[in-house]
Amino acid sequence: LVWVHAASVGESGVALALIDALSGRNASLSFVLTTGTRTSAELVARRAPPRTTHIYVPLDRADCVARFLDHWRPDVGVFVESELWPNLILQAEARGVKLALVNARMSPRTLRRWTNWRTAGRRLVGAFSYVSAADARTRDALTALRPAPIGASGNLKLAAPAPRVDATARAALAAEIGARPIWLAASTHQGEDEIVLAAHDILRRDFADALLIIAPRHPERGADIARLAGGAPLRSKGASPGAASVYVADTLGELGTLYDLAPVSLVAGSLLPQLKGHNPIEPARLACAIITGPYVESFQDLFDTMIAAGGATCVQDAQTLAAEIARLWRDEAARAQQLDAALNATTQGADAFERTVSAIIALVPSASAQQSTANASA
Repeated sequence: LVWVHAASVGESGVALALIDALSGRNASLSFVLTTGTRTSAELVARRAPPRTTHIYVPLDRADCVARFLDHWRPDVGVFVESELWPNLILQAEARGVKLALVNARMSPRTLRRWTNWRTAGRRLVGAFSYVSAADARTRDALTALRPAPIGASGNLKLAAPAPRVDATARAALAAEIGARPIWLAASTHQGEDEIVLAAHDILRRDFADALLIIAPRHPERGADIARLAGGAPLRSKGASPGAASVYVADTLGELGTLYDLAPVSLVAGSLLPQLKGHNPIEPARLACAIITGPYVESFQDLFDTMIAAGGATCVQDAQTLAAEIARLWRDEAARAQQLDAALNATTQGADAFERTVSAIIALVPSASAQQSTANASA
């Protein structure tokens, strides 16, 4: 049994891809996937491969963790990105569970905290048999906490496949929208919708029939966004865009379809200082030109790579956002160049993904070792 732990939706995508690859390498493996959010649970329910069970991660309290480990008895534990829970890690280590920390990726603030807590950091990071880092910043910080060197294998999200596109839903939306110019504000947070709507008002001075699709990060905010937009139709209620200038896609699991439909998108979670950005790989894989705000700390390396390659552009406010959308609508050649650059920037993750899968497989005990352990227990 391989136990994979991922915090939320973004990490769950990596976890599911790893499970697919691991099961392809070793058909005898089963998996338990733990996450901590409702949205990740819903994602896993839709996409879980065979022999995979999802449960919520136990509270990081000694008794809760003990019951979890007593019940599941995993052979290998894989922690995705930055989920360093002391009881989970140390109790698993004490029971002989081989642990891997993969795609480790932490913000400068989090890394400073672990550096300050050096003794605790060394103990936790040292519990892992295998560690890989998504970026050089995390690699360098974790190397100071771990005797064995850490390789910056590259961000595994770069190797992620394109998100699912519902061809039927896409065709229906495309027919409804027709030839209208459209753009997508993907994964918006509270406070960003006003900026996005202001940009759309500017765009409509030159593109009177333009359509903005807002897909909030948290779908339960849909009704509030619709009110901000003057009663915009809600996709969760079965409404279509019609002649509205704003359409609120407050649903789960449709972002791939929307990226595939829209020629240009704002990857939100990036317009306000308290936000840290979202993953730009999905629009890059689906030929949707990427615009971002300046606040992308959680995905800084990805955006730095993409922007340097010409695969994404950064805007500051409603005015610059509207100007960039208009430019990409008007200049198809420039948009095509940006799409090519973005796609090329995503190809570097494939090798890192294969190395990670091989490293995890190497931690799985052989059948003979498992039999010896069972005999000793008997």
